[in-house]
Amino acid sequence: MRKKTDLESIFHKYNLTDFKRIDAKDIVIAQWVRFKCMFGCDSYGQKASCPPNTPPINECREFFSEYEYGVVYHFEKYIENPESRSEWTNEMNKKLLLCEQEIFLSGYQKAFLLFLDECCLCRKCTGSRILCMHKKLSRPGADALGVDVYSTVRKLGYPIEVLKDYNQTMNRYSFLLIE
Repeated sequence: MRKKTDLESIFHKYNLTDFKRIDAKDIVIAQWVRFKCMFGCDSYGQKASCPPNTPPINECREFFSEYEYGVVYHFEKYIENPESRSEWTNEMNKKLLLCEQEIFLSGYQKAFLLFLDECCLCRKCTGSRILCMHKKLSRPGADALGVDVYSTVRKLGYPIEVLKDYNQTMNRYSFLLIE
């Protein structure tokens, strides 16, 4: 098994330089997050890796309890054109997937990535895990598994606020669970 510094060299290889290690028990899972998905997100029921195509919150808690630690990646980004947000997110998620794959191949068989946002690997999602065109690559976002990203990243001292308009710089987060 590789040492912590070896993992960091993999992160840096993919230009993932702003990250912090987190104990899995410190990742906050909350039912309210799922309700925000259900009653506030256009992707609810439309994406193969978004609710209701994700496990119930109690199963999500159990999933996270099977990990010792993970890494939270921080991305600060200003996007002038709001239409370009999903393109940037998709590009970053693809880079994160390459990193996850390399870590997996390094002996961390439980490595599992949570996307920055909803999966947008396809222009038009099938809306079904069964019909998903990229089953091996598609990942849920942290919120799709009930992660209270706000509370979790604030524990690490990272900045996060609700943005009031698209003229503000985003602070986005991705999680990589590692054993």
